[in-house]
Amino acid sequence: MSEGHSHGGTIPSAAGRHRKPLYIALSLTLTYMTAEIVGGIWTGSLALIADAAHMGTDAGGLALALFAIYFAQKAATSQKTYGYLRTEILAALTNAVVLLLLTVYILYEAYKRFLSPPEILSGPMLAVAAVGLVVNLISMKLLSAGSSESLNVKGAYFEVLSDMLGSLGVIAAALIIMYTGWTLADPIIGAGIGLFIVPRTWTLLKQAVHILMEGVPIEIDVPSLEKALLEIPGVTAVHDLHVWSITSGTDSLTGHVVVTDMKDARAILMNAKAVLEEKFKIDHVTIQIEDEEMRTAEPLLRI
Repeated sequence: MSEGHSHGGTIPSAAGRHRKPLYIALSLTLTYMTAEIVGGIWTGSLALIADAAHMGTDAGGLALALFAIYFAQKAATSQKTYGYLRTEILAALTNAVVLLLLTVYILYEAYKRFLSPPEILSGPMLAVAAVGLVVNLISMKLLSAGSSESLNVKGAYFEVLSDMLGSLGVIAAALIIMYTGWTLADPIIGAGIGLFIVPRTWTLLKQAVHILMEGVPIEIDVPSLEKALLEIPGVTAVHDLHVWSITSGTDSLTGHVVVTDMKDARAILMNAKAVLEEKFKIDHVTIQIEDEEMRTAEPLLRI
């Protein structure tokens, strides 16, 4: 006996309600990221270009939040039984790889500027950075309400919050150059912003690869989960237990549960599902109930 179900990709209501602020914040971020790239080339500021890369991480985070909402609506098909939920993970992987390569470029540019500092237009640099700070504050205001209701929106909110710190760094570099003439402040802060991207981008890369490799969700301890199932009255063994994420926030489990009496199978199955949902927040479950005779016969049936 086994039981399972498919969610078909439903949207968390909180994330769906805050889709419009996410779109506005993404539009503002992409527009200003382009302005920073142009401004960085015009003023000669590596810090501006590095902050544009930083805003690229924000744009990626906002886009992923929207992708998660959009693709969760697409129904599964006979060829894609999980629907398109993994698109979020593929986008995250691509985003992480591009940003890590971009960081290498920023550090290389910083090294060249240490050897031969270029002339930097601190006034325009300050103006562009100040506009960026305003854009980040507007985006934070738009996302603040949703960040308390949805983890998806909360992640996007923290992306924008961290970029606000990057804008402050560029403003600091512009002021230092304006009042002291010390142009090395630009590559130093530019390299700092580039390095600031690395830890969270590396984390994003590891999480994406972990999900694609169908690793166990980090918040779930499999030995504890197995112990909880074994504590259910009538259960004698648990085997072939697999736990993985279809996409972030959507975990699944399959496994075989051995029972003393098949007459109790329905009650044990309902109990197991309740334990998994209440203690481990897993409600996408497929469990095969079997007795010892069926378990012993399994290796023979696989031949």
